[in-house]
Amino acid sequence: MKSNSVNDMNVSIMSSFAGSKKVYVEGSRPDIKVPMREIKLSPTTGAFGEEENPPLRVYDTSGFYTDSEYPIDIHKGLSPIRRSWVLEREDVEEYEGREIKPEDNGYRKVESQSNAEVFPGLKRKPLRAVKGKNVTQLHYARKGIITPEMEFISIRENVAPEFVREEVASGRAIIPANINHPESEPMIIGRNFHVKINANIGNSAVSSSIEAEVRK
Repeated sequence: MKSNSVNDMNVSIMSSFAGSKKVYVEGSRPDIKVPMREIKLSPTTGAFGEEENPPLRVYDTSGFYTDSEYPIDIHKGLSPIRRSWVLEREDVEEYEGREIKPEDNGYRKVESQSNAEVFPGLKRKPLRAVKGKNVTQLHYARKGIITPEMEFISIRENVAPEFVREEVASGRAIIPANINHPESEPMIIGRNFHVKINANIGNSAVSSSIEAEVRK
């Protein structure tokens, strides 16, 4: 019997991580919770018998869908974990976005969208910088500000928050942190961090193919 259960989908995803579990490391405030993958290690056998090994924690970017405690509903989207951080800086404002056009989703006319899925959870208005303000992580770093995003990254990368700020301020690293994608977990790209390069892979129904994106 075919099952459409979201729980079944969750079990399928989790099956790829046997022998480990998702854990969170809390930062200086309760809403900074950095996901890590805790891997159970086998005991070491030697001349004096077996010696237990503590679990190993590694960088985990698998998202909420590999958290067995997270209530999964793919139609609601991911939790906007960064939205409160963005709003508390008081340098953004909401505005009325334009209506979605068929071509935004790869269609030529409205009729073609009749079977398109709608995500009812995404009701928030788009944000933009207040006039005269700059909302990039580079701007904050050069002002000497360590943002929650930078602290999150410092925990994930096992470095000091000030080191993250300095690397961004110097231009040796970047933090992709679009204010309208608050569901994205903070990460960093740079020579002194785990991720050295960034590649976007995704195909469009209108102008590209999977093969072309992989080649790119």
